[in-house]
Amino acid sequence: MRIRLDRTVCDGFGVCTKHAPGYFSLDDWGYASLIGDGTVLEKDHDAVTRAIMDCPVHAILTLGEYRPPDAPPHPEEVEEPELKTEDNEAEWGFVR
Repeated sequence: MRIRLDRTVCDGFGVCTKHAPGYFSLDDWGYASLIGDGTVLEKDHDAVTRAIMDCPVHAILTLGEYRPPDAPPHPEEVEEPELKTEDNEAEWGFVR
């Protein structure tokens, strides 16, 4: 899971730092800052999710699962081509 903090939306409630202090800190004016690059470890997933859910202004965004650029796609992301068969010949425009 990856997260992003929109500092322009943050109102400085500090709820995120209470739930996930390893990922958020407060600056000198009380506004949240993201610690690190936004990659959330599996063991911290629940705490960060709680911080996301409890943010009163929804300043924390979930970016999805992080995978290195050279990693193969997940099997559910790969589209299998639909095979041409006699059952769907009208769909494919078979001519006999």
